[in-house]
Amino acid sequence: MRDNRLAARIQAFVDRLEKEDVNMHGFILSVGGQEKAKAYYAPFREGSPHRMYSVSKTMTGIAIGMLMDEGKLSLDSRIADFFPDWLPTEPDGKLLRLTILDMLRMATCYRWTTYREGVDENWARTFFTGTATHEPGTVFYYDTGCSQALAALVKRLSGQEVIDFLNERLFAPLGCTDERFWLRDPSGCCQGGTGLCMSLRDMHRVALCLLNGGEGIVPAWYAGEMGKKHIETLLQGNEEERYGYGWQCWRTRAGWAMYGLGGQLAVVCPEKDTVLSTIADTRLDPCGVQRIYNAFFEEVYPFIGEEDMDSVTLRRTAHTVPDRGEYGIAETGVYTFPEENQLGLKSLRLQGNCLYYENAVGQVSLSFGRGGNLETAWPGWPEVPALSCGGWVEPDLLRVRCYAVGNAPCGFDMLLRFRQDCVTVQCRKSNDPVTVGYDGVATGYTAV
Repeated sequence: MRDNRLAARIQAFVDRLEKEDVNMHGFILSVGGQEKAKAYYAPFREGSPHRMYSVSKTMTGIAIGMLMDEGKLSLDSRIADFFPDWLPTEPDGKLLRLTILDMLRMATCYRWTTYREGVDENWARTFFTGTATHEPGTVFYYDTGCSQALAALVKRLSGQEVIDFLNERLFAPLGCTDERFWLRDPSGCCQGGTGLCMSLRDMHRVALCLLNGGEGIVPAWYAGEMGKKHIETLLQGNEEERYGYGWQCWRTRAGWAMYGLGGQLAVVCPEKDTVLSTIADTRLDPCGVQRIYNAFFEEVYPFIGEEDMDSVTLRRTAHTVPDRGEYGIAETGVYTFPEENQLGLKSLRLQGNCLYYENAVGQVSLSFGRGGNLETAWPGWPEVPALSCGGWVEPDLLRVRCYAVGNAPCGFDMLLRFRQDCVTVQCRKSNDPVTVGYDGVATGYTAV
């Protein structure tokens, strides 16, 4: 009979993330191929697609590995040779020397991503017309444009968009049947470094496949090599990003990980035959992803193999802000703002659990759950689903947090200090087109 002591470690992991204000959406932990724990934080549900951001890079890399196994290219192949029609008249020699190996390990000739979202139509093409900054194969720079070019390469070599290629070669053979789609650039190419939307459990299946040597689906040599350190990343800001980089995936203190913006993780730990997969939105917290890593590696990982547990499903609710129930203002008059202010606000009033305001988008409203989440729409963007919550911190200080939960998870966190004659609004955001106007501070006044 199992002693179930590991279950207490899982609970400590969950409690720590809650205490540290980490906005989790779900996780799955498997040890030795057996699922030990999973949780979905309502309203997030099992099987629903979630934006995976840079996990897309790892999936694109897998497609490249499969094409290499078919002999259509090699690690020594030069990316420019596959796109002669996209090269400028006099291409930079540094670009011409850039190999597939260096593409996979993020050792390109660019310090930054070449495409400009909202400006460029063909994101991959800009990779061949950008201004090179250094010799390829020498240092690491995280370059999403590199992954975009690899997705375009998959299409050139296979005749299929990367999602169609992987649906046929990876996801279907693994039995991944949940809804799945891949966001496109304006030219119609899959966003190879950021656009994959798939379920947590299907991402977890892929991670288990790779841990198990590819299971005859992913080439065994690629599954074995991709998670090794292929370049140093010592200058990265976050602790877990300094262990090195593999082939479109990150090294960690105990293995490697698929890692997408905001806490989309598949943490693969070969020594303990373990995979932890998570979905989250930590974008309002610059340390949020590191908090997930630390909680797992400190609360759970040391005890795997020493302790065991029966499989458990935890029922949780998505992150909210605390509320002091004894505080609150029922409603206010209308505050008007100076013509120029950082938030672009023109007016604001509070009525019950709803803010009514005018900003650059126009007249909008935001209802919020007091001490709990309310499923609503992003203010001014009715097609963007959102979760909003609010809580009174002090008798005249209200905190409102809103998260977009569709194809581009993002959010803003707002404090409103109400006085009889004025309100000061302070706000910070994670970057996305819908969050424009939610970063800064402004004071509005009642009519004299």
